[in-house]
Amino acid sequence: MAEQERRQRIIDEVTAASWVTDGMTIAVGAPPPMALLRQLIRRGIKELTVIDSGLSLDLLIAAGCVRKVITYYAGGGFGVPVVPSFRRAAERGEIEVWECEEGILTAGLQAAAQLLPFLPWRGGVGTSLPEVNPDLKLFSDPIRGETLLAVPAIKPDIALLHAATADAYGNVQHYGGPGWLDLFLYRAADRTIVQVERVVANEDIRRDPWATTIAGADAIVRAPYGAHPFSSRGFYVQDTAHLREYLDAATAAVQSGHTEQLTHYLNYYCREPVTHGDYLERIGVKRLLTLYEY
Repeated sequence: MAEQERRQRIIDEVTAASWVTDGMTIAVGAPPPMALLRQLIRRGIKELTVIDSGLSLDLLIAAGCVRKVITYYAGGGFGVPVVPSFRRAAERGEIEVWECEEGILTAGLQAAAQLLPFLPWRGGVGTSLPEVNPDLKLFSDPIRGETLLAVPAIKPDIALLHAATADAYGNVQHYGGPGWLDLFLYRAADRTIVQVERVVANEDIRRDPWATTIAGADAIVRAPYGAHPFSSRGFYVQDTAHLREYLDAATAAVQSGHTEQLTHYLNYYCREPVTHGDYLERIGVKRLLTLYEY
């Protein structure tokens, strides 16, 4: 019997983003796969439950994509303890916030990965978290009798990740290890899309198999500079000026009610560029070259 040919999994970012539909639960890795997130904004996706943190989460909220957030961190750096679009939407009740900390989040993801309804966790016991988030249930451990927290399974429909390289068959390698939540997100999600800086030969992957962090992702998207304006380890550093551009626009929209700057940012960088290549043209090669890490 002839050997069955392996399925190649490379698709473009437009096709990948079409896997996400209104109302889904998506999980966003670190660094965030911005080429994919910008496509979601361009398509006008709404009512998402988003597992994410920081400025990438804020951008999705500002664009009107989000109904519920599952997050352990809503700061933005630059001396900003709470990112502006998140703060305004939460205060107005425009989004639901599922409060947690890192351990609770990973416990919920691990429960989903193991097909369990919940996993126990000590973090949060003795705090107000079970009152703020009624999905977290205190219970008595039947073995030792101590009070623990039952964390329900957190099940993403799709995990959207960014990595260094992958082959055509979905075998992914990060430089210096994955983002700390990426493997939890991958194991918990029904499907995983990974955008990468470079697609390499399967022989390169097999040459160093222990460097493979994800074996058999559902789709691979080739997206050089795909994490911009965030950093990609081994390729480029964070574009601080661009992040400030977004943060200034979002802050102005929240504090003064003047949304022109934010609308321009969303249109110019997210909605108008049809492809990731079009976005990179708007950033400009000179600016991108200044971000080389090595």
